[in-house]
Amino acid sequence: GVQMERDESFRIESDSMGELQVPSDAYYGAQTMRAALNFPISGLRFPRSFIRALGLIKLSAAQVNAELGLLDRKISDAIAAAAQAVVDGALDEHFVVDRVQTGSGKSTNMNANEVISTRAIEILGGGRFSRDPVHPDDHVNLGQSSNDGIPTAIHMAASHASLVGLVPALRHLQTELG
Repeated sequence: GVQMERDESFRIESDSMGELQVPSDAYYGAQTMRAALNFPISGLRFPRSFIRALGLIKLSAAQVNAELGLLDRKISDAIAAAAQAVVDGALDEHFVVDRVQTGSGKSTNMNANEVISTRAIEILGGGRFSRDPVHPDDHVNLGQSSNDGIPTAIHMAASHASLVGLVPALRHLQTELG
């Protein structure tokens, strides 16, 4: 038979809808890739302030879930470290879902869960795309809902932008107008 040459720039990921090619160096998985392919609506990505807020939510959830005994401390610490990398902007290139999407922002929430779980697995020395020992749904998203997390991230980003951008600008304007 004819032997097909394997494209090393992609890996095969699967979800409930089947297999999908994902860029080999991407921290996200099948659910993010499917969302990016299904909703190429505006070409706009979420701003740094929103991704930062989403990282803070995931970091806080990991810490609280460990305190409640719902998450092993080793896994919680790895998720928190990975979420901190999201907060710091080190993983922004892996947030690829269009800003315009369906419903509650589930695609963006899953994008964050996949990126954080992959980085947490790396931190723990596991197989980068194994979903073990840190699963995007079972561990990173534990006790959360995109219906709550995404609006909270929007509010946090807007509040932060107001405090560091708008309020100082208004104070400056007030000073200049005397």
